[in-house]
Amino acid sequence: MKIAIMGIRGIPANYGGFETFIENLAPRLVQRGHEVTVYGRSNIIDHNEEFYKGVRIKVLPTISHKYLDTVAHTFVCTMASFFTRYDVVFICNSANALFTFIPRLMGKPVVLNVDGLEWKRQKWNLAGKAFYKISEQLATFLPNVIVSDARDVEKYYQQKYHKKSVYIPYGAPEKKTETKETLQKFGLKPRDYVLYVSRMEPENNAHKVVQAFEQAKTDKRLVMVGDAPYATDYIRKLKSTKDERIIFTGYVFGQGYRELQSNAYFYVQATEVGGTHPALVEGMGYGNCVLANDVPEHREVLGKAGIFYNSHGPEVLYRKMQYLLDNPQVVDKYRQIVLERVRRKYSWEAVTDDYENLFYGVSRKR
Repeated sequence: MKIAIMGIRGIPANYGGFETFIENLAPRLVQRGHEVTVYGRSNIIDHNEEFYKGVRIKVLPTISHKYLDTVAHTFVCTMASFFTRYDVVFICNSANALFTFIPRLMGKPVVLNVDGLEWKRQKWNLAGKAFYKISEQLATFLPNVIVSDARDVEKYYQQKYHKKSVYIPYGAPEKKTETKETLQKFGLKPRDYVLYVSRMEPENNAHKVVQAFEQAKTDKRLVMVGDAPYATDYIRKLKSTKDERIIFTGYVFGQGYRELQSNAYFYVQATEVGGTHPALVEGMGYGNCVLANDVPEHREVLGKAGIFYNSHGPEVLYRKMQYLLDNPQVVDKYRQIVLERVRRKYSWEAVTDDYENLFYGVSRKR
């Protein structure tokens, strides 16, 4: 098949979950004999080669604005693909639902990954929240098929809109990395730090993680990985902590990110909205004991393979953190449990199988 992928910032991944997802999926599809084109944004992707891991890269312009970046770029991509022959167009993010009709005008089937319930995020104003709610409704009839990566999101679309979606989870890494260069760069030692990974935005609760760790009695460090282009005031407040044990790395991708996940003492997933969070599944894949905010999406992914806390205040998170810091035998036990769950449910090859079969189905190529 000839497959186009758009609605993301592009690959190589240097921002967030959708980009990491496509960097894992697209090359695997190429290895299976498909021609895959990934559209990237000119303000993000700095890749001068035509191909990346066998995937054709097309970088197109966008508008660098919090509310326009995603939709402006996807509109440009769908128009650019209008007269290009593709067997299927795969678009990410429910915000882009409005543009899924454009490829369909030329007979190209469109699959839309709706992600989570974006209108719940605090970063959006009333207009932004309203746009996402409208986009949800458009997603129920403009694309050929919608994909949900969490059962909770699948259930939401079924109950609210009576719309069936295809459930395909996120994949997990298959092995740890042995290099230590990034640890050395930040002055870290294996199993001597707690890890948090997310965009630094209020609903991802980085501030609660910092506040909880400030109370912890430990010599271990807290490593905060992530950034956000439109949350400068929030990030500045985070970094104003007086606790010298807390390290802010900014964005870390590729081998450096794999090193940090492979060597953490335990991993904290503090997010409260969205579908399946890629960093959570990745943390599991690297064999981390996971301490997670008790929301349905995290319960679905972790099952009984993680430890949960109530997010109403940093005090509860602090107590769970301190418990794990004081009981390494518990941390070791959950490392084994989580790997067993990953092997059963979150193989990248199985995820690729599901997408390949879905694309064959909508394109009628098989």
